[in-house]
Order: sequence, then structure tokens, then C-alpha cells
Amino acid sequence: MTEQSTERSARSARKVREGIVVSNAMDKTAVVSITDRVRHAKYGKFVLRSKRLYAHDESNDVNVGDRVRVMETRPLSKNKRWRVVDVLERAK
Repeated sequence: MTEQSTERSARSARKVREGIVVSNAMDKTAVVSITDRVRHAKYGKFVLRSKRLYAHDESNDVNVGDRVRVMETRPLSKNKRWRVVDVLERAK
């Protein structure tokens, strides 16, 4: 085993989410809305829950409406904990 592969196995896997860009007004930052289907504890019905994540976008190339994949990373600012990995689908 190489040093790099043992270092990766020691670190836990980073979370990856997919969502829609709802804002790109900030410099090198995009706000991504993530929607999850969660089963209600008592009634069993599926409920949609959404979160807004601040994601780092180094090249400022995402636009509102784009579907993107984001990955968890170290804290980059007060609220920014994610980075845009790739654009899955461009807004029409």
C-alpha cells in the first residue's frame, strides 16, 4: 500500500449531495438547495425537506437553475462547508 491510499482509508468518506443552484450573486459562492425525502416518524408518509447549502465555486461558472453535485469539505468561511464538484445539468 502507498502512503496516499492508507491516508485516504484512515479518513472517512466525504458526503456528496445533488441539488439545484438557487443563487450565484456572491463571488466564488453558490447557494444550492438540497431536497430530501424523509419518512415521517409517526405517520409513515414521505415528507420533502429542503436545505440551503453554501458551496464554493472557484470558477464562478454555475448559474441559477443548474443541477450540481457538491461535496463536503473543510470550513472555507463562516457558512461555507461544501464545494461544487461538477455540473450535472445546465439550466434551460
